[in-house]
Amino acid sequence: MNAFDLLGMLLTAAALLAYANRRWMGLPTPVGVMLGAVLLSLALLFAAPETQGFATSVVRGIDFNALLMQGMLAFLLFAGALFVNLEDLVRQALAVSTLAVFGVAASTLIVGLGVWGLARWLGVDLPLIYALLFGALISPTDPVAVLGILRGARVPRELETLVVGESLFNDGVGVVVYVALLGFLGLGEHAEVTAASIGGLFVREALGGLGLGLALGGAGFLLMRRIDDYVVEILLTLALVAGGYALAGRLEVSGPLAMVTSGLFIGNRGRLLAMSRKTRENLSVFWEVLDQILNAVLFVLIGLEMLVVPFTVGGVFLAFLGVAVVLLARFLSAGLPIAALRMFRRFPPYTIRLLTWGGLRGGISIALALGLPEGPERNLILTLTYGTVLFSVLVQGLSVSWLAKRASA
Repeated sequence: MNAFDLLGMLLTAAALLAYANRRWMGLPTPVGVMLGAVLLSLALLFAAPETQGFATSVVRGIDFNALLMQGMLAFLLFAGALFVNLEDLVRQALAVSTLAVFGVAASTLIVGLGVWGLARWLGVDLPLIYALLFGALISPTDPVAVLGILRGARVPRELETLVVGESLFNDGVGVVVYVALLGFLGLGEHAEVTAASIGGLFVREALGGLGLGLALGGAGFLLMRRIDDYVVEILLTLALVAGGYALAGRLEVSGPLAMVTSGLFIGNRGRLLAMSRKTRENLSVFWEVLDQILNAVLFVLIGLEMLVVPFTVGGVFLAFLGVAVVLLARFLSAGLPIAALRMFRRFPPYTIRLLTWGGLRGGISIALALGLPEGPERNLILTLTYGTVLFSVLVQGLSVSWLAKRASA
């Protein structure tokens, strides 16, 4: 199957599932589309062998890791950051940075040790290093899932900024921890892991990504300020995302952080000082529509991955218990920093509950799990990750709006 045929199938599936959701279910679009894709996958698992074999071969032929991490993610992160108010984010800077750094590190350790202990209790073979890798890839909240669901959940603006801001920035920390742990397995260029190498990796990835994002945003701002043509200016933002993300890969800095930073720059300073009213309106509509389309395709892909995830009885039971461990880790890693920061500023009384339940996981976690080396450990991590993502999107995503209303009542 060529790339155009595959794109046609994915867009058709996304469009039909989004229509069915809007027409009959009325769920948030990411949840409805993913639920439809999961039900489709279940139907295909019980279909005729020829149909099931064809569908499985198509899904296996999709490089989910490359498609998301080296393509779609750049546009999704830029689009998400484009609509975040920078002043609100600056007011939450201390809380966001604390959650992004301490929260991810603490959650990685809690999840890793907890799942490792559960695996030993169940008699499932899961080395500690792989349990910690699972902790690293599942601990960062997924900005795509968070942005796709929270914006329709009627969460108070202050708390929405905190949750969304954390999700946009904690991936940099998560990737550093993930890459460092891969080094302990002797994989990649960071095979020799020391405190100095981890620190250097963090500085290069995180600070380099932030610096590149500022440079890209500043360059785009200067170019847009000298013209008034919304078609050309939209084209400039597309070039900024595609070219900037590719450049980040060449420079070995964090592409996601570069896209977030440039999106914040263009969406705030650029929107205010470099665009006419007509350009602002058209650029906003363009990126909102593109964001919704890519979100729909991504959640279709997540649902269809069920066809190729290697489920086992022990793995499914461990995944079921692992969801509780992930939620407990989120409660502790988010709750402790917020409790400490309450000495300096006020937070709504329901902040920790919404941070815990609204910290959604999504496609990034699955993509990182698919990037692990082949073997039984990878298959088990895939089962754990997929189970957590399903629960996160279908259960937490559906109920976070109800929790927000109840907490703020």
